[in-house]
Amino acid sequence: MSSLLATYLNDHLAGSTVGVELARRARGSNEGSELGGFLAELTIEIEQDRATLEEVMAAVGAGRDRIKVVGAWAGEKVGRLKLNGSLLGYSPLSRVVELEGLRLGVEGKACLWRMLRELADPRLSSFDFDALIVRAERQRDGLEQRRLEAGRLALQAA
Repeated sequence: MSSLLATYLNDHLAGSTVGVELARRARGSNEGSELGGFLAELTIEIEQDRATLEEVMAAVGAGRDRIKVVGAWAGEKVGRLKLNGSLLGYSPLSRVVELEGLRLGVEGKACLWRMLRELADPRLSSFDFDALIVRAERQRDGLEQRRLEAGRLALQAA
């Protein structure tokens, strides 16, 4: 197995760690709303996609780089400390930034699935990358719609 492939997969695993944590945080901050319902479903799918990535890694014999994954997890936690216009609470700008972060992560995930499909590695023949790509595109579109709405609400009111 190529060490470059292992590095590539571990980079995406680290990114998916950030994505799962960010999705969970955004879901919790928006519970009880339409956005919260969307984020609850999205969080489940992101967790499933992360599990699929781990299955891909196992299929090609790529070990987990625990330092990279823990570093990504810690980085997501530190990222919560940014100034958002509300020192102690959740602001409308927090929602916009979270949705943008999730959208970027989903786009990266779609790039991963496209690359793995392109490789046509026989060890990965049991994975339906086309379906994973379609799901990522659906997630991206849902996030974009809600990002724009959150941005209008936050920034027009400012």
